[in-house]
Amino acid sequence: MSFHSRIPRQDGKVKRALGVQQILEWAFRVEKARLELPDPPDPERGEGVGFGLEHVLLQRAALGCQIDGGRHKIGSYTHEDAEVIAATVAGLPDALGGKRMAIRIAELARAGLTPDWMPGAVPHCVPVETRRNQHGERSITVVVGTERVLSRGKWRTVEVLACPVTWRPHPDQIAGARRAYEDWWKALDWIRDGLAKGGMLRDTEVTAAMPRARPWTG
Repeated sequence: MSFHSRIPRQDGKVKRALGVQQILEWAFRVEKARLELPDPPDPERGEGVGFGLEHVLLQRAALGCQIDGGRHKIGSYTHEDAEVIAATVAGLPDALGGKRMAIRIAELARAGLTPDWMPGAVPHCVPVETRRNQHGERSITVVVGTERVLSRGKWRTVEVLACPVTWRPHPDQIAGARRAYEDWWKALDWIRDGLAKGGMLRDTEVTAAMPRARPWTG
C-alpha cells in the first residue's frame, strides 16, 4: 500500500496519510478489523435509540482512556486506529444506508474493490430468446396476429410474426449500478469527514483524497 504523504504527530512521530478508500482497505484488509454493529433498540423493553460505537470511542478519547486493541485477531494485534475506523463505519446513519451500507463498505474494503458502476456499458437491442439448430442460431418469433392476403388469386389467412426484443444490459440496470456507486461514495465522504474531524487516529491520518464521484461522466 502506498502512502500519499506523512504528517508529523505532536510527539514527533510521523503519521501515515491515506485517502479514505486506502485507509478503509488498510483497516479491514490488512488489520482485519471487524464491524461491531449496534443492536436495534427494543421498544418493548423501553430501549431508546442507542449510541453507535463511534460515540463510545469519542467518549473514551474525551476521558483520556486508551482504546483497547487486539481483540479481534487471535495471536496478533489489531491496530487501534483500525478499530476506530471500523467503529466509524459501523456508525453510518440510516440516511446513508446504515448497517447495510456499513457491511457493504467493509466487504469491498476487505476485497480491495470499488463498486462496479458498469464502465463502458451500452444498452443493445437483442432478441429475448434465440434457438440454435443445424442451420445456425435464429431469433424466436411469436404470433402477434393474422392478416388476409391475396395469393395466386386466392385469399389466405397468414400469421403475423414478430421477434420480441429487449435491451441488454438494460438501462435500468446501468442506472441502478451507478446509483449504488454514488451511495457508496456519499458514505465514504461521511466517513472521511468523521475521521478527519474526530482527531482520534494516532498513527494514521485521513486525507481529502476521494474516489471519483461520477467516473462515468468522463
